[in-house]
Amino acid sequence: MNTADLGLPVTVPSTALFTDQYELTMLQAALRSQNADRRSVFEVFTRRLPEGRRYGVVAGTGRVLDAVENFRFDETMLGFLRERGILDEPTLEWLAGYRFRGDIWGYPEGEVYFPGSPIMRVEGTFAEAVLLETVILSILNHDSAVAAAASRMSVAAGERPLMEMGARRTHELAAVAAARSAYVGGFHTTSDLAAGFRYHIPTVGTSAHAFTLLHDTERDAFTAQVDTLGRGTTLLVDTFDVTEAVRLAVEVAGPELGAVRIDSGDLLLVAHRVRQQLDELGATHTKIVVTSDLDEYAIASLAAAPVDAYGVGTQLVTGSGHPTCSMVYKLVARAQSDAPDAPLRPVAKKSLGGKTSVGGRKWAARRLDEDGVAEAEVVGVGEVPEELAGRQLLVPLVTGGKVVAREPLDAARERHIAARAGLPLSATQLSRGEAVLPTEYL
Repeated sequence: MNTADLGLPVTVPSTALFTDQYELTMLQAALRSQNADRRSVFEVFTRRLPEGRRYGVVAGTGRVLDAVENFRFDETMLGFLRERGILDEPTLEWLAGYRFRGDIWGYPEGEVYFPGSPIMRVEGTFAEAVLLETVILSILNHDSAVAAAASRMSVAAGERPLMEMGARRTHELAAVAAARSAYVGGFHTTSDLAAGFRYHIPTVGTSAHAFTLLHDTERDAFTAQVDTLGRGTTLLVDTFDVTEAVRLAVEVAGPELGAVRIDSGDLLLVAHRVRQQLDELGATHTKIVVTSDLDEYAIASLAAAPVDAYGVGTQLVTGSGHPTCSMVYKLVARAQSDAPDAPLRPVAKKSLGGKTSVGGRKWAARRLDEDGVAEAEVVGVGEVPEELAGRQLLVPLVTGGKVVAREPLDAARERHIAARAGLPLSATQLSRGEAVLPTEYL
């Protein structure tokens, strides 16, 4: 993959085996039944938001584009499939030349979504489109879950900066994706250097309790850190006694001390005490950073506290209790024959238990009220009503197999802020409720 356009420092390896086996066995059977070349439309959507959530956040689109572009089988992979007896030789030969040559439309990254929103639409032959199901869902389900949690935390934090620091709480590769999604959702920095390297996200970090415990005294630890990182550094003050540590921190660094970090205890009470002490010591510009297993509710509870920034780890990278968005990838239309001009026929699964789907190649638009605030997510098949034509949500992402929608990560971040601001005010309330917009089908 050529990443020169965005100045990205690393490339993405083949994603061809980031899939479930049944994608490949379906391909083999479709080739044998001579239906593999039927033009098909798959859509990604979720039937419901996580319990209590008011909106979802689309994240991972850029990673999906990388994954699709790099979904190709080399000789080693084909050898693995051959040795396991998973596929026959005609199918292996077909995979050797696989490139996705279809079209992908989708909600742009950072946009919000609701139950039934056609977040992504993949169009091509059945054979080339079905193979992408697992990798697309694995990216969108994870990244959108983290971005939704990040968005809620961003709302709770207001203007105060948020630092992502969850790398040690998840898989090492998931940590990089989580940092990226957190940035889309409103976080400002990450502690994960791989995320900073790969996506140019600003990185932060100073010291942990181990650094203080390494030294003979807390003064020695503070002195070493200030001598190395300067007076503007952040000193961790809750290893032993917070009051004494704050006194030492200001004594060592002076009133120019950048910040102190509190990682335990009653954060609301301790923050007030530390702020008072800093002010009395003349360190009126020294900031207070709090960490300690925060989520959106804990952040909201600190709104009135003299806190200047938050560091969030576990709850962020696990979606704050909802680590997946339950998105699915369903065939919604297919051609009546394998002729290139054969008309599309809507198809849908019929089932009980809330797993029903709506057939047909869909468009989506967001209807606004007279004040310009979103009032409904409108999803339809066929012609788009004139009054909604300018409010369509899906944009081209891949055309004829070529990626056409790469963009800097900051563009997705800014888009999310704008999309969230266009929702009814109740969308940003942390109290549990239904989706803030109804989904209407035309």
